[in-house]
Amino acid sequence: MKLSVLLLSVLAGTLIAARAGTPQQADGVRRLYEADFKQWVLRLQVATTPEERQKIAAERPDTAEAAKRMWAVIQPNLAEGWTVEPAAWLLRISAGLVTQDDSGSAKPLMGDAAQAIREAVTKHHLASKDLAPLCLAFVTVNDPGTLSLLEKIEKDNPDKKVQGVAALAIAMLLKDLSDEPEVMRRRLTLLRKAIIESSEIEINGVTVAKLAEDELYIIQYLSKGREAPDLVGTGSGGQPMKLSDYQGKVVVLLFWRSEEGGTEQLTELARRMRERFAGKPFEIVGVNRDPQLALRQLQATGEVAWPNFSDPDGKLTAAYRVSSWPLAYVLDGNRKIHYFGPMGSFVELTAAAVLQEK
Repeated sequence: MKLSVLLLSVLAGTLIAARAGTPQQADGVRRLYEADFKQWVLRLQVATTPEERQKIAAERPDTAEAAKRMWAVIQPNLAEGWTVEPAAWLLRISAGLVTQDDSGSAKPLMGDAAQAIREAVTKHHLASKDLAPLCLAFVTVNDPGTLSLLEKIEKDNPDKKVQGVAALAIAMLLKDLSDEPEVMRRRLTLLRKAIIESSEIEINGVTVAKLAEDELYIIQYLSKGREAPDLVGTGSGGQPMKLSDYQGKVVVLLFWRSEEGGTEQLTELARRMRERFAGKPFEIVGVNRDPQLALRQLQATGEVAWPNFSDPDGKLTAAYRVSSWPLAYVLDGNRKIHYFGPMGSFVELTAAAVLQEK
């Protein structure tokens, strides 16, 4: 009897451990998804026909499913320190994924997970020296409590390097909240702290120094009200192009690449916008990171009807410090920036307002 009870106890413990998840399981989820995604990108790049490319595009690895698998592994263990790193990965890959609530409105797919992770950090991990990747991952999350959490980390975490990364994350969040002089001064102070305390820290292959320098560049050259830098390059057919060629027009400058997925939705948004503003001084100008042949095929089929810079090596993209895709700028006829952010209704509303002013 005692042996049976002991065996049952061992079996129950094993099942609980399997259900609770382990660091090895979390690493397996990440490795599998990243390997599949890398293979998918390579297949997409070597596709030779629009039909083949469309077929491969439809086979994009399921990011939502990977995020849910990771959440199943780490959710029961959020009080444990090993979950901090996979939590950062989950937030990063799920950024931009949405679902519908009961009323039919869009909401972040992993919004509940983001909130639970934030609460776990507040309760268990504020003093952790491993929070740097999670600080930057929180920047991608549309969660109202994120800013206050980052401010606590920046103030109270005992590791100066973590404080510096939190300062960088706060500066990045403030970029989307206001362009008031007081906010700008605070951002500059935070970026200075990030460079002093954490310049050599590397997150996702990029140093904090480089990220902070990009933010300083954005403040100086790419903030609302600034004149956007000119772009000089070539189109899908090798023809010369310049952004300044569209002087006098309201321009939606759209940075995009098909490997991010959602190309059909993006092209539909662009088509509707061009139809709405037909006959007005308006144009969508793309900067595309796909291989030049792939862009040429998309334009030849009529799927992409707007002019595009071909930028497979990322030089033009780097000039605008693009870190998320797709990204849109709304420029007036003098290239003054009126909006930057995701492609969607705000882009169309801003373009309409600028055209009305014009």
